[in-house]
Amino acid sequence: MTKLQLSESANQRISESQITDFNKPTSDHSTNLPVHQPTSLPLTSVIIPNWNGAPHLPTCLESLRSQTYPRVEVIVADNGSTDGSLELLASDYPEVQVLALGENRGFTGACNAGMREAQGEFVVLLNNDTEADPHWLAEVVAAFQRHPEVGLVASKMLLFDRRDTFHTAGDYYRVDGIPGNRGVWEKDEGQYDQEEYVFNACGGSAAYREEMLELVGLLDEDFFFSCEDLDLAWRAQLAGWQCIYAPRAVVYHKLSATGEGTIASFHDGRNFIYLLIKDYPGDLWRTHWRAILRAQLRITAEALRAWRGAAARARLRGQLAGLLGIPRMLRKRQAVQRSRTVGRAYLEAILTGVDESLRK
Repeated sequence: MTKLQLSESANQRISESQITDFNKPTSDHSTNLPVHQPTSLPLTSVIIPNWNGAPHLPTCLESLRSQTYPRVEVIVADNGSTDGSLELLASDYPEVQVLALGENRGFTGACNAGMREAQGEFVVLLNNDTEADPHWLAEVVAAFQRHPEVGLVASKMLLFDRRDTFHTAGDYYRVDGIPGNRGVWEKDEGQYDQEEYVFNACGGSAAYREEMLELVGLLDEDFFFSCEDLDLAWRAQLAGWQCIYAPRAVVYHKLSATGEGTIASFHDGRNFIYLLIKDYPGDLWRTHWRAILRAQLRITAEALRAWRGAAARARLRGQLAGLLGIPRMLRKRQAVQRSRTVGRAYLEAILTGVDESLRK
């Protein structure tokens, strides 16, 4: 077992210095240095969920054909596409394993179907509207091999059409229950060129250790779309698995190319609440409940001010759905919290504080 045990009663506890310096680099891995080479070549599985993504698939799949890492299986899990995606895959990409699901099971359902078929030691989720740097997978595998305590690897995601601008350098989760993309919209000027621990790997290019998935489970299909990666990250972090950001594992993302504004707004509104009920630990609830309540009320107030907008109304419907889903999430909560092996100090260290300006 390579998992890092972090409970207060465990023999292997994270040191106080590690807690204090959680978000500092583990080492200096400048992107100007040579590409990391894996020490061995385990099979790595790439899962691409697809729903009517035929315009995007060629760019994504050609970038996978160009990977320097040699042992890759590519699985496309198709959610009942009607745009010729299946025909395109059959004619132009015979090496790709296609799972024709025949219906739209959402991002979570498609990814889970692919992960169940995957044979790799490492399993990577990749959006169909992305292009991967040729060294991307080699860097992901090398990061796993350097860090046996790590169950998740976050890629450096830049915008497809503005390749000097960040989508995310690993995701954070705030103590008030609001998640976000680290570095979003920032120019890439080397500020995220160092390897460091983060809370979560964005689901658009999230890499997982199969051993970890066997212990904490796959994506929760009740989330359907949005925050499903955060739910998995919470379960992993609570069970003692860490997430590392690999700055030279680069992916370019056509942000929102395959999503809808109202759909995302609804699921964000609902799933923010799902995360708080299912995953957020009780001892942290007792400390931060005021900040959590303020954050949810702020979302409601902002949506009401923008009432005429469809996305704002969808966000409010999502919040209502989240409240109605509390009993269902409470039933799942017991198993999640029972798997916890980490102490409070570690959890406080991996969460991001609330900006003082938001408290006003």
